[in-house]
Amino acid sequence: MNRLTASQITASLAVLLLASGGALMIGAGPLDIVLPVLAGLAVLVIAAGGEQEQTEESPAAALEITDIFAHPAVRGLLEGISDPLMLIERGRIIAANRAALRLLGAHIEGEDARIAIRHPAAAERLASLAPMAEPVMIELVGLGTREQRWQMRIAPVGEDDHVRRLVHLADHSGAHAAEKMRVDFVANASHELRTPLAGILGFIETLADPDLGKDDETRQRFLKIMDGEARRMQRLIDDLISLSRIEAEKYRAPDSAVDLSGLVAEVVGVFRTSHGERGREVEMDIAPDLPDVQGDRAQLSQLLHNLIGNSVKYGKAGTPIRVTLNDGPSGMTRLTVADEGEGIGPDHLPRLTERFYRVDSGRSRAIGGTGLGLAIVKHIVERHRGRLDIASALGKGTAISILLPRVVVEEKALAAKA
Repeated sequence: MNRLTASQITASLAVLLLASGGALMIGAGPLDIVLPVLAGLAVLVIAAGGEQEQTEESPAAALEITDIFAHPAVRGLLEGISDPLMLIERGRIIAANRAALRLLGAHIEGEDARIAIRHPAAAERLASLAPMAEPVMIELVGLGTREQRWQMRIAPVGEDDHVRRLVHLADHSGAHAAEKMRVDFVANASHELRTPLAGILGFIETLADPDLGKDDETRQRFLKIMDGEARRMQRLIDDLISLSRIEAEKYRAPDSAVDLSGLVAEVVGVFRTSHGERGREVEMDIAPDLPDVQGDRAQLSQLLHNLIGNSVKYGKAGTPIRVTLNDGPSGMTRLTVADEGEGIGPDHLPRLTERFYRVDSGRSRAIGGTGLGLAIVKHIVERHRGRLDIASALGKGTAISILLPRVVVEEKALAAKA
């Protein structure tokens, strides 16, 4: 059998691991890093086969190719990779890193790979000993949990090795979920825009009728409906643009000092003067001498308008809407907007911040909701590195609390001097 001495293994690893470090710097994947190491060692093993008769080292100092995976340096490299990796020989798993053992079970070493992975799309490839010109990619659904999606990459260890395979599993669940969210978002946005647009076009065709066009009462009624639908489209487009801008800035935390106490008083004042009787039911309780928060004033104003606006729309008429601002934990400021409306069922709470999610679609559209208000709030809070909490009880009402980080005193002093 071909053998490589321990000293040769160590020297070879130094060169090969250095090469793998270069691969990491240019963005190579785990298999692109590990495979050259194992393949390179395999080639060295084969090349060393012809020299075995001349060596005087003890046979105990030699390592077989199947032991390469267990060599401390290689093992350290493999365990440092978070993706599951397995070495398969003639369809049987002979070694696996910790990530693979966590996913498939601690018993898989020595087991038939088809039994360990148990996926029809992978079974034939895992058992095959046919030559492989290049690595094979297979998409797996339901491995681990029902929702998870994996990409399995199978590659030969060494150019002419038909019996050993290195298997790499990459979790693509997040990318798939993001793509599904994007597709759903486009579909929902298209539907939300198409509905009012269809209504507007229908009324225009009706008004173009010479007989109906002469009826002033009908014309005025239709024009009023068209105006309402057009404004609904405008609100939706404005919210879509706002959401896009906030998402574009989410990795850049705002760095301005914002007097949140003054901003809350300003926004509450707007609602009291512009929303009739319901607006006058907005109350505020602001703790004295609160420090500024670190934020974007325009976005925090939008957040307040969305939260108070929701309570005005969905809260029970004749009951107060309480806006509270006080000290929060860990050097943060807590903002709470609470109403005494119908409340929200516990099954709806986890999805309230999803785009276009509505507890009652008909009612939401009837009062002018776009289904994006709380999604915008969530993204504003995330950009501010804050926390959002929604608590509700059926028949009692809803309270939304937000924690926002304060401006550090030293930073504020430096900003004042500048």
